Amino acid sequence: MDELLDAFQQAWTERRRAAFRDVCAADLHWTDPSSPEPLYGPDALADRAAQLWQAFPDATVESAGERLSDGRYVAVPLLVSGVHRVALAGIPATNKMITVHTVLYCELDPPREKLWRVRAFFDAYDATVQLGVLPKRGSLGERAILAVRGFGIRRGGGEELDDSR
Repeated sequence: MDELLDAFQQAWTERRRAAFRDVCAADLHWTDPSSPEPLYGPDALADRAAQLWQAFPDATVESAGERLSDGRYVAVPLLVSGVHRVALAGIPATNKMITVHTVLYCELDPPREKLWRVRAFFDAYDATVQLGVLPKRGSLGERAILAVRGFGIRRGGGEELDDSR
């Protein structure tokens, strides 16, 4: 399994689109917080990777801890870093460095030879804060966004203000 996961990580770091076919099942199902819809198949994942490689040309993907596995499922902690150089998903290039802790929760295909179902988990809000697109957590800007979205304004301790007075 380590060889498979190392090859998957290398596909990202070496920016080799075809490598996704070697490590992902033909009916791969991929989800992550930055993709509006699930991706199906290694070619769709390679297309998404190419967009990210363009936006973050110096991106690195490093191990961030021990992989945990039961032989069929595996959790892979990663640290992804890079400078946002090209527009992505309507966000103009910010030229800011971001570092995102990510966990991939993977299920292997029935023969346990390739990645079949992969869910990437990371804090998308924190990533956009690092890019300077959204305000920091707990800031006046964040409270304003929450108020506009209908969540009300909260005091520092988490209690909601009563606007009915």
